[in-house]
Amino acid sequence: MRIAIFGASGGIGGALCAELLGRPQTTQTLYAISRAAPEARADARFVPLGADLTDETALAALAETIAADGELDLVIIATGLLSDGDRLQPEKSWRDQSRDAFERIFAANTIGPALVGKYMLPLLKKKTPAKFAVLSARVGSITDNKLGGWHAYRASKAALNMLVKNYALELARRNDQAVCVSLHPGTVSTDLSAPFTARSGRKLFAPDEAASYLLDVLSGLGPEDSGKHFDWAGKEIPA
Repeated sequence: MRIAIFGASGGIGGALCAELLGRPQTTQTLYAISRAAPEARADARFVPLGADLTDETALAALAETIAADGELDLVIIATGLLSDGDRLQPEKSWRDQSRDAFERIFAANTIGPALVGKYMLPLLKKKTPAKFAVLSARVGSITDNKLGGWHAYRASKAALNMLVKNYALELARRNDQAVCVSLHPGTVSTDLSAPFTARSGRKLFAPDEAASYLLDVLSGLGPEDSGKHFDWAGKEIPA
C-alpha cells in the first residue's frame, strides 16, 4: 500500500506511522506529512514531507510530488486544534465566543482537511479499493450533544463530518470500491487532550493503542460504510 499520513509529527499521527511501518505486508511507501517535515527514519518506506494544510500552494506541490510516484491506497488526516494555552480555550458559554477562536479552530479542523481533500482525493486509486479518513470527534455529533459548550470545536468537527459525507458521495462516482470516513479515536494521551484529562478520571488511550484501534476499524470498513463516522471500537456515531 502507498499511504499518506497528515499530522505525522503529532501524537496520533506519529503513532499511526509507527504502527503502519510495523505492518510490512501492507505498507510499501509511507508519506509522513506535517508542517515541518518529520525527522527521517532508518526505513526506506518512510518519506518525510513538509506542508502546511492551509497553504494551497504547498499542497499543490506536495500532490505533484506524490503523484509522480503513483496512486495512493490510503490517506489519513490526523490533525486538529482544541486549545492553545491562555490564548485559546473551549467556550463554556456563548458569551465566551470570539471571531479569532472560530477562525483558528475552523482553519485547523475544517479548512485544512478540506484543502487536503482537494489535492489528495484525486490521487486515490480509481479501480481498486482506496480509503480516505479524517480524525473527527464524538463532540462533533449533533445528535449526541447533551452538554453544549465548546462551540467552535464542536462546530468545526460537525462541518468536517459533513465534508466527509460530501466527499464520499463524489468519490463513489469515480470508484465504487472507495471508502471515505471520519474517525473518533477516543480520549488519547496527547498534547491536544492533556489540559482537559488530568482530573477527569476518564480512561485514556496511549497513542499507539489508538493508532492500532483506528487502523483495525479502517481495515474492516467497506463502501457501504462510506460517508459515516465511527469510533475507535468500530461503532457508528450519529450525525
